Amino acid sequence: MPRFALTVIRHGETRFNKEKILQGQGVDEPLSETGFKQAAAAGAFLKNVNFTHVFSSDLTRTKQTMQGILEKNKFCKDMTVKYDSRLRERKYGVAEGRALSELRAMAKAAGEECPVFTPPGGETLDQVKMRGKDFFDFLCHQILEEANHKEQLSQTMAGNSLETSLAEIFPFGSSGASGFNPDGSTSGLVASVLVVSHGAYMRSLIGYFLTDLECALPETLSKSELLSVSPNTGMSVFIINFEKGTEVKPAIQCVCMNLQDHLNGVTETH
Repeated sequence: MPRFALTVIRHGETRFNKEKILQGQGVDEPLSETGFKQAAAAGAFLKNVNFTHVFSSDLTRTKQTMQGILEKNKFCKDMTVKYDSRLRERKYGVAEGRALSELRAMAKAAGEECPVFTPPGGETLDQVKMRGKDFFDFLCHQILEEANHKEQLSQTMAGNSLETSLAEIFPFGSSGASGFNPDGSTSGLVASVLVVSHGAYMRSLIGYFLTDLECALPETLSKSELLSVSPNTGMSVFIINFEKGTEVKPAIQCVCMNLQDHLNGVTETH
């Protein structure tokens, strides 16, 4: 049973994040000084993790975050990043560039709550979810295709190394994800994927994992953590298991959600 790790990270802080202004897709704000520090801290934290695939939203704040992570990595410094528009933030239409409080006022006037409310020209939650599902299906298909072309021996040797590099910094043991395999086997990972995306998009993608794919969760995870938007450079890690050559939905185990240990000591720049 092939299995791979998926590490999903929100981009670093921008000036508009701090000022609670909606960026969506139309406001392509770069990282703030604090955001660059956060990206560098994330890179230092992940420096010994051997990622086999790296994907990013094609917006500036995610590109800069990914660059800050990879330039500190011992294995992936020169890896080509695949920029994918399916990883973009939710589109907020007429509310982009306006304060979050204005979006809430618009929702209230329409008799709806955020984030269910869709401003004119924006994406519905279902549309964002479908983008996430489309990307995840594509990713699973690519990993399966590659796994089918690899020799079993090299796959296992590489897989053990991939898992070890993750287990050194993420709480695999406490989540029950270490060696997680529904069939009881302990084969290594066939891939370790890094994705840098956005807060509302990540909440939608993780919601898809939880609701549609019935993702298994660490016992320590609270309901508020499940519903909250990831902090800037917050990290969520999942182990995905799926049968070779079948259309059965994969089994997913969450190792951690919105981890921000790497930010200890990162000072905010005013």
